[in-house]
Amino acid sequence: MYPPPHSHPYAPVPPPRPLRRWWQHPALIITLLVIFPPAGIALAWTSLWKKSQKIVATVLSGLWFLLPFLTSDPPEDDAKADRPAATASPSPTPTPTPSETEEAPVMPALVGGDYAAAEQVVTDNLGRAYAAYKDVELPAEYGTWLVCFQRPDAGAPVTSMVPVVYLTQPGVPCPKSPNTVLHKPTPKPTPPPAPKPRPTTQPPTTAPEPEPEPTREAVEENVYYRNCTAVRAAGAAPIHRGEPGYARHLDRDGDGVGCEN
Repeated sequence: MYPPPHSHPYAPVPPPRPLRRWWQHPALIITLLVIFPPAGIALAWTSLWKKSQKIVATVLSGLWFLLPFLTSDPPEDDAKADRPAATASPSPTPTPTPSETEEAPVMPALVGGDYAAAEQVVTDNLGRAYAAYKDVELPAEYGTWLVCFQRPDAGAPVTSMVPVVYLTQPGVPCPKSPNTVLHKPTPKPTPPPAPKPRPTTQPPTTAPEPEPEPTREAVEENVYYRNCTAVRAAGAAPIHRGEPGYARHLDRDGDGVGCEN
């Protein structure tokens, strides 16, 4: 009996299976075959699949990629040819509404009359009334006040701006322009300038004269030495007769020279 062939000591070892890269993963390749067939087919042929599996995957993915082009709609020109031509119908002319034919109301002339006659026009168009003088306030009832200015002017459309009238009380003339001051404030009197202080004349003060310093002669006349020790301490030894500080008690032998030794 012969031993099995795989137990032969010199039988060749089968080569190891190559490692699979991340782009060779089956899930990635199948996903690309469905979503983007060209990339999926390229990765399929670099994978570790069998050749038959690669061919099947290439055929199925190619058909899936060409399916939208094979089932396209017929050209639109043929469909348009079958449709009947539409005839243009004349558009009806718009009829003017009553609001467009009517003219817009105009502002009447209100200057010179009282506010009672102008109140309806002002209030109907959300207008306001003001005093012609800015330092005068309107009272609670001002129907008898006269209209000095109006806005907009007479004859202008009321809708062009909000109506405004400026009034003044009866007996008071209208100003030249609105917002004028009626009662001008009286100027306050300016106080007289304070008198300037008069300069006071005082006699000039003279500084006391300094006392004269004692002269050298006077200092020398007042020199007195008690004994020869004081003479030597002052550096005047020996002291001669006629010099400052000479005295008879300093010259024992009477020769006119004291403190010889």
